[in-house]
Order: sequence, then structure tokens, then C-alpha cells
Amino acid sequence: MTLTGITSTGYHGVFPEERREGQPFVVDVVLEFPLETRTDDLRDTVNYAEVAADVESVVTGEPRNLIESVAGDIAERLLARGRVERVTVTVHKPQAPISQPFGDVSVTICRSK
Repeated sequence: MTLTGITSTGYHGVFPEERREGQPFVVDVVLEFPLETRTDDLRDTVNYAEVAADVESVVTGEPRNLIESVAGDIAERLLARGRVERVTVTVHKPQAPISQPFGDVSVTICRSK
């Protein structure tokens, strides 16, 4: 299961203005779990609305210095979902405080049970 572009405002960063003003963070997640295709029952899968809510909760939650820590918190939360065996999380910080022109800053981590 893949969710891309989950966007929320967070207050992560090492600079006081990042913690004070906040900025958008964009998160992509890939969840690996046994996919049941013979039933049509939500109980046999992972609810992607709940996954998106988990991601948003971390991004809008406790400020962290590093997006690496944000990605790790998201991965831990998603791995706690019973069926999920492996997760890949990418956290994008499109308004990172860099003086040079850039397209994106992101960090990607993979975690498994």
C-alpha cells in the first residue's frame, strides 16, 4: 500500500523561526503486509485513512530537530499496526532553510518488524 503527498504543517527544525512559524511537510509511505484479495472486508487490510491520520499526528505533534526523527516516529507508529511488516517513509521538507535554489529536501528510511 502506498500513500504519497500527505501534507501537514509541522514545527520541526533546528532554527527558532522553524519552531515558531512552522512549515509544510510532505510524507510518502509504503506499507508492506500480507494483502488479502479474496475478501472485500476492511478488517483484512490496513485502513489507509488511519495511516494518513497517524502520519498527520506525528507531523503536527511534538517538534523534532531533524526530519530523520520525524520519519522514525512515523515508521514506529505505522509498524505498530498489526498487519504491517515493513514500512518505507519519506519526509519532504520543501521549504527547508537553504539559501541556494533547490527542488526538495527529503529523508527516506525503511523499517521492519
